[in-house]
Amino acid sequence: MTEYVCEALSRKHDRKQFDCGVEELNSYLARSASQDVKRKVAAVFVLCPQNDSGRIAGFYTLCSTSIELMGLPKDVQKRLPRYPQVPGVLIGRLARDIDFPGLGTLLLADALSRCVEASKQIAASVIVVDAKDDAARQFHEKFGFQILPRLPSRLFFSMATAEKL
Repeated sequence: MTEYVCEALSRKHDRKQFDCGVEELNSYLARSASQDVKRKVAAVFVLCPQNDSGRIAGFYTLCSTSIELMGLPKDVQKRLPRYPQVPGVLIGRLARDIDFPGLGTLLLADALSRCVEASKQIAASVIVVDAKDDAARQFHEKFGFQILPRLPSRLFFSMATAEKL
């Protein structure tokens, strides 16, 4: 990641230039991301080229979440305490600019690393993503995310697995 720096979204970042090809995500970054940060709804992290620190090559959001224990696959349930809710971290949005192909893996790796670090301070057993479409679902499945049986557009990854990475 020496060519890029991943950091919290700030005023120095040019949010309007970002284009991932999905208007909903472009609009979120340009119009709502800063408000989400201010309101403590989401933490927004941007990946920027080292030689152009204002240019956003990609971004992702993190926030706390929980999922029902009974919504997890039975083999995962067996390894967790019998609390009704399992604490987790939600990777709410993840996108890369069309001018920076191949950065999705780097963004996900950075997000997983932050999730692991956060779980050392605030307990979280799982990492959760919402797949916007089939391509997003397939992208996350490629890295070992599993579909939640009751919510086919929501996938999860155990924090223990992320720690091993």
